Amino acid sequence: VVLPNKAKKYMQSFGYKSKNDKIDARGLSRMGAEQHLDLWHPYSENIYPLRSLTRHNEDLQQEKTVAGNRLEAQTYSSHPNKSVCKHLNSMIKLIDKQIVQTKSEINTLIDNDVILKEKFEKVETIKGVGRITVATVIAETNGFTLFNNMRQLTSFAGYDIVEKQSGNTSGKTRISKRGNSHIRRALHMPSFSAVRHDSKNIGVFYNRIYENTGYKMKGYTAVQRKLLCLIYTLWNKNEPYIENYEELKNKEKLEKKDIKTVSENKGTSGEKEQKSLFLHCSEGTKKVPAITPGV
Repeated sequence: VVLPNKAKKYMQSFGYKSKNDKIDARGLSRMGAEQHLDLWHPYSENIYPLRSLTRHNEDLQQEKTVAGNRLEAQTYSSHPNKSVCKHLNSMIKLIDKQIVQTKSEINTLIDNDVILKEKFEKVETIKGVGRITVATVIAETNGFTLFNNMRQLTSFAGYDIVEKQSGNTSGKTRISKRGNSHIRRALHMPSFSAVRHDSKNIGVFYNRIYENTGYKMKGYTAVQRKLLCLIYTLWNKNEPYIENYEELKNKEKLEKKDIKTVSENKGTSGEKEQKSLFLHCSEGTKKVPAITPGV
């Protein structure tokens, strides 16, 4: 199973001008024979319902936004209709109720799976990242079983960098957005919270991007990509997020270096003491040559 646009571009490279079942079958068979394609694996048992629930929650949020905009437009119009406003208010209340029910079902599904619950609790230690965000990312990626490295993951989510440069002409650098839009939508708001609450790591990273580019949204987009990579790393390693991880890592390196230096110094001083003892002993037992008379 491959992406349709990938198969289409592959067959277009042969110069086919027509499209029919015979040409498609020939092109797909050639693609399968020439390229080393990975076998497709179905989603795990709990991922399918989790993906359905997270996408349903996303649809409900969009419907609520549409209904809220219509209600605002009707309320502040020159001749507002009370009946329409009443219907829209009842619709928003119903959507809110369904959102609460959907989130409750997501939590129940995760809590009933011991392995999922343990991993979710560790990934949720990232500041600004909640359960719905993690559930969306995990559901859309099948627990990251589809990827071998972070480059594949960022490309799947549409965070890969696209450049336009030819000779002296240099265009704008941006993300491709050719990927899973559900992941990008889920990481949009957490990027703001992460910058606000994790000033040591995420905040410093955002400020560096903002100072280099001059665009705030480029900084937040880079934070979204970083959060996705963090979720990927913590999920695979099954470890919680440590805010001052780099400081602790550098401290451990310094401690190991100090221990190594001390042990080397002890070994060197011991060798010197042994050599000096050996010299003293050899000098004490040194034989004096006998003097022959008449020589």
